[in-house]
Amino acid sequence: MNENPKDRLHALLALEYNCTPEDFSRKENVLTLPALREGRRRYSDEPYFFHMATEGNNAVITAHECLHAFLREYIRDKKGHWLFELPNLRPIEAQINRFGYALSGTFHMFLPVFPVVPKGDFPVQWFYDSEIHAFYGDARFPNAIAPSFHPNRPDRIVVCACDNGSIIGMAGCSEDAPGWMQIGIDVLEPYRSQGIGSYLVSLLKNRILEHGWIPFYGTGVSNYHSWNIALNCGFRPAWVEIGARKL
Repeated sequence: MNENPKDRLHALLALEYNCTPEDFSRKENVLTLPALREGRRRYSDEPYFFHMATEGNNAVITAHECLHAFLREYIRDKKGHWLFELPNLRPIEAQINRFGYALSGTFHMFLPVFPVVPKGDFPVQWFYDSEIHAFYGDARFPNAIAPSFHPNRPDRIVVCACDNGSIIGMAGCSEDAPGWMQIGIDVLEPYRSQGIGSYLVSLLKNRILEHGWIPFYGTGVSNYHSWNIALNCGFRPAWVEIGARKL
């Protein structure tokens, strides 16, 4: 990659939070109105009602104008990263409940930092774009690929580990924004804890980087199996997000 992944991340998040890339490096928290800007990750075709991100310093929030009076006062003297702690989320939850929304879970997101040489003994197979469609509906791989084709975030690359001709693990990536590939991984239960997940994710991460794209990885705060795969593959925590969903 010719550009620093963090610079590209700031450019992407600026589209999604309707702010400037520099807003993620400020000391003070930032509050904006939502907008649907071209080039963002398209998880919804509706503007965010509430969405908040941090890289560990300030918080950047995009929210419906009905929340601004409350949020402007609430975040004024708080350190941004502490807003993601449960005691500080409760008042935000109570406020958005008034408008028929609830907070989602937190999404802990990773970017590649260190190169890793994949290590594994199982043979692999690669699939691209329309070749992936044959796997849709296979309940064994809910994290590696989508349940069905999604034009806003199409699955682009899949790599499978095989044992005696049968797939035992799959890592896949969806293009959630132009050039931004989110990686997911599934390993069948009898083959877990053998390093297959780290092997497949490392292979896929390297293939994505060869294309000049950005691989990124997300997981929940308590999913340490997934965290360890990310760390083993040269990813490091980069940002945290939380949003809102309609009740």
